[in-house]
Amino acid sequence: MTRLFYDLRVRAVLYQVLAVLGVVSLGWYLASNVSQKLADQNIATGFAFLGREAGFVISTSLIDYKPTDSFARALLTGVLNTIFVSTLAVVFATIIGLLVGVARLSANPLLRALAFVYVEALRNVPLLLYLFLWYGLIVTTLPPVREAIELAPHVFISNSGVTIPAMNWTPAHTKVLLALVAGAVLSLAVRRRMVATRVATGVERRVWPWVLLALLGPALVALLVFQPEITIDYPEKGRFRLTGGAHLKPEFTALLMGLTLSASAGIAETVRSGILSVNRGQWDASRSLGLDRRLALRLVVLPQALRVIIPPLTSAYLSLFKNSSLATAIGYPDLVLVTNTTMNQTGQAIEGIAIMMLVYLGISLIISLFMNWYNARVALKER
Repeated sequence: MTRLFYDLRVRAVLYQVLAVLGVVSLGWYLASNVSQKLADQNIATGFAFLGREAGFVISTSLIDYKPTDSFARALLTGVLNTIFVSTLAVVFATIIGLLVGVARLSANPLLRALAFVYVEALRNVPLLLYLFLWYGLIVTTLPPVREAIELAPHVFISNSGVTIPAMNWTPAHTKVLLALVAGAVLSLAVRRRMVATRVATGVERRVWPWVLLALLGPALVALLVFQPEITIDYPEKGRFRLTGGAHLKPEFTALLMGLTLSASAGIAETVRSGILSVNRGQWDASRSLGLDRRLALRLVVLPQALRVIIPPLTSAYLSLFKNSSLATAIGYPDLVLVTNTTMNQTGQAIEGIAIMMLVYLGISLIISLFMNWYNARVALKER
């Protein structure tokens, strides 16, 4: 028995089990203590309030929501709003950060200087101030709705946001979209399978027709089966307001711009450091093969720089999603704002804070798992 205890593997497992039991016991003690104290003060606890009527309005919603809906649906609306604006910001920030990071290494001194100013100006000012700045610029400098500027046919901009044409979305459109996503996954699997077969057998076969068929096939079948109607709702300018179309409100626009520009500056420096980590000999070797600078960057340098870029890029994505909680400062109905309203109406602050923590923890874990998978995939290709 003594010999078993001194086994390093047994002791490592034992210490981990004891640590987990200690954390669980402490959590159970704190939860029981808080529950007892709240019960002594006749304060309701639990999540039964999620089924009650919310009774408040949410200005922006990706799903159908009415004040008569439950608190659970209101919180779901806040979660979807947070995910939507954060995902858009991730996409735009990655594109802008990549371009600015490459521009920081440009041979053109003017372009290099402009990229430097862009990065330093955005990195050294708190995000909250930029949110106030963009929101203030939109609300105070743009004309009122009755004097909205028509940037393009049926595209209006005013101090209430941007109004654009929108397609009337139905469940049939959702099914076609899901079929297209399934086709994208299937096309990747088909391509990988055919490339592996070609390498193993040495037989040359065209891959792209089968990949294209796998990509578009499910969507075409869904179009034939569900036959979604494509109708466009065009905004029209009335005497006092705009009717129809999709309305991008100033809170959403300011938050999207603030998150995108702030994150893009950090991503630009990450891209720059990743490119600089690649040995200079790779550039020379690419030039000796006849590749110009653009092709050398895309085909040779960037694939090697990914192993340096991806880990800090994961942190940038995590920070962006968590920084979206600042949306409550400018009135965008994200998870934090909706949860705060829920807590004010129900008085159950602990449950509301627990919901927020679990949602942000879940989103962060999903991002980390995906980026770690992609990092391992890149590292495997490098080997």
